[in-house]
Amino acid sequence: MVPQHPRQLAISDFTYTLPTDRIAQFPLENRDQSKLLLYKNNRLADNQFRDLPDVLPPQSMLVFNDTRVVQARLRFQKSTGGLIELFCLEPLEPAREVQQAMQQTFSVVWKCLVGNNKRWREGRLEMPLGPFPQDGTLWAERLAPAEEGYAIHFTWSPGHLTFAEILEKAGLLPLPPYMNRDAETSDQERYQTVYAAERGAVAAPTAGLHFTPQILENLQAKGHQLGFVTLHVGAGTFKPVKAELMEYHYMHGEQLSVSRDRVTQLLRHLGKPVIAVGTTSMRTLESLYWLGAALSMGLLPLEDEELVLPQWAPYETKSNLSVQEALEAILTYLDHRNLSHLQATTRILIAPGYTFKLCTGLVTNFHQPQSTLLLLVAALIGPSWQKVYRHALANNYRFLSYGDSSLLLP
Repeated sequence: MVPQHPRQLAISDFTYTLPTDRIAQFPLENRDQSKLLLYKNNRLADNQFRDLPDVLPPQSMLVFNDTRVVQARLRFQKSTGGLIELFCLEPLEPAREVQQAMQQTFSVVWKCLVGNNKRWREGRLEMPLGPFPQDGTLWAERLAPAEEGYAIHFTWSPGHLTFAEILEKAGLLPLPPYMNRDAETSDQERYQTVYAAERGAVAAPTAGLHFTPQILENLQAKGHQLGFVTLHVGAGTFKPVKAELMEYHYMHGEQLSVSRDRVTQLLRHLGKPVIAVGTTSMRTLESLYWLGAALSMGLLPLEDEELVLPQWAPYETKSNLSVQEALEAILTYLDHRNLSHLQATTRILIAPGYTFKLCTGLVTNFHQPQSTLLLLVAALIGPSWQKVYRHALANNYRFLSYGDSSLLLP
């Protein structure tokens, strides 16, 4: 029996044995060569990913996360020879919204993880932006501890460059920690989706890595709709659950951006299948309902600078609103403020006990044991997640970011 409230879930109930040789270290030669495990009507079927347009429910709307991974790892070498690595997590000043922060010039303050922190006792770090002095310089100064990291003040010359351009020149692509290797040249292309647009993620929305322009074209030819939202994937997506009960796990926040047009498209599609491409797209779509409900009930002030959806909101907010009413509340909010996009931070945890509002299916890779992503899968298909993962292990599916895919239709 699933507890009534996910606070009482024991993470030890959501585990399996994942041999290290099943973790895909590199992508396949072609994106759509990967396997696709179809779960439908409690039955399993093995397919190729290129079969996706044919096995989807008719008239599906697929919702993709168009975030773009930034080169968020910065390696500074001290004059003494020691290496200090800064991993940019999220902006603090002068703008907290990721896309706005990426366009800042001259200086920014970001929360960062600091590798070899003990070797950085004082002073600022310095890194050349190219082989010649005229190419410029990046400096980093540690300010104060921040939640799970430090506030780091970055300045650079020439100052007209944006922070996005600085990361492009000076940064390294942040591959997941379980790959245990540095990024190679091929990762620059393959660890991005073909539709990546909005810079700001520190991890790829990996379910989208299987898609090619041809598959996107085939989907539309089959009568399926495509929609794009943005959720900037944070390092918290890899954060292990160390607490025995989920009540004591602090869920990471991620910034989302959804256009008015996308909300309207979802309204027009009510009653037809909505398939999230990846857990991040699902988290964004389900957050829309709860943001709309909170706005409708006055729980999120209209003049607040930043909308934040708390971790347990779906389980502790009493809402009888329909999906239509919740989406219409978002449109009213956008009209009230003359905005084209809804910007918010979501901390919601989707786990067994959750009732889905917008999503009727999910395209996703195979996730780590005892992870919040596995909890989301279990919320969608119940105890059958064990059957799905046993089948994938027994039939040589590749796991995690560069691994194979599944289409889950409860």
